[in-house]
Amino acid sequence: MDGIVAEGLTKVYRSRKSEVRALDGVDLIVEEGTVLGLLGPNGAGKTTTVRILATLLQPDAGTARVAGFDVLHDAQQLRGIIGLSGQYAAVDENLTGRENLWMFGRLYQLSSADARTRAGELLERFEIADAADRLVKTYSGGMRRRLDLASALIGRPRVLFLDEPTTGLDPRGRLGMWDVIRGLVREGATLLMTTQYLEEADALADTIAVVDHGRIIARGTADELKGRVGGERIEVVVHDKADIGRASAVLKRIGAGEIGVDEHLRRLTAVAGDGARSLVQVVRDFDEAAIGIDDIALHRPTLDDVFLALTGHAAELETTNGEENAPAAVAASGRKA
Repeated sequence: MDGIVAEGLTKVYRSRKSEVRALDGVDLIVEEGTVLGLLGPNGAGKTTTVRILATLLQPDAGTARVAGFDVLHDAQQLRGIIGLSGQYAAVDENLTGRENLWMFGRLYQLSSADARTRAGELLERFEIADAADRLVKTYSGGMRRRLDLASALIGRPRVLFLDEPTTGLDPRGRLGMWDVIRGLVREGATLLMTTQYLEEADALADTIAVVDHGRIIARGTADELKGRVGGERIEVVVHDKADIGRASAVLKRIGAGEIGVDEHLRRLTAVAGDGARSLVQVVRDFDEAAIGIDDIALHRPTLDDVFLALTGHAAELETTNGEENAPAAVAASGRKA
């Protein structure tokens, strides 16, 4: 296949006092023309995986092929057909947007004229043409992110790596970047996208691999992963904290499994065995028991639920396995060697 195949990727960061296993046998498959969302908290191993696949870092064990090229033995050929947008915009703020894109075009060995033409196309596409001749130091965070992604596309890459592409963006900027990524997918690009935003993986990825402490702990479509958690959820916020015990007893008669209780928010959560019918029954039973309700809702399990069920901690929890402290030579976004 011409997408991405990785088997047994292992990376250990060593110092005099410690040894941290950033990757511990990671296997990945990304079909050509699809998007894989690599989902996990900070420090889970996502960035280390991207650096290896983008030839910026060598694994201690395992193999990987991208678009048919081995990341170790065919690194030079591979660099010419991939694009990388890192966590932080790797653009020169003392150049204009147009100059940045022209420079990256020359690094991709485009002629000066072709690099200038391609830069103009991408400036229009990413809606930064009006600021093309301004210094990047005057750009907003969202504009810098769009310029960084444009620079990754300057050479029309067959495979694109997006490492947390919406880091630092406000909600409007994130939605705008989602539209850009969807456009790339429609054009047939193969994407590996890392993210710690669960709704981002849900919205953009064809398949999702959940990584935690350097290991893939689950994979599948968003619906498949949600299905591992169980059915729909009923969430109830009771009016009086003193009623939590009685409310839990009512939910146990209707729901399945343990009842989740957040005493601070006065919120109880139960798996609904029969969806909307269970919701109606809960309302009736609470009314009969004279338990006041401030809010009640029925929802499908989210990827937040999935991650919590798989790992025992929330996806936003930051862990430390050394990948964020990688040597500076590979920590830089490093467009092409």
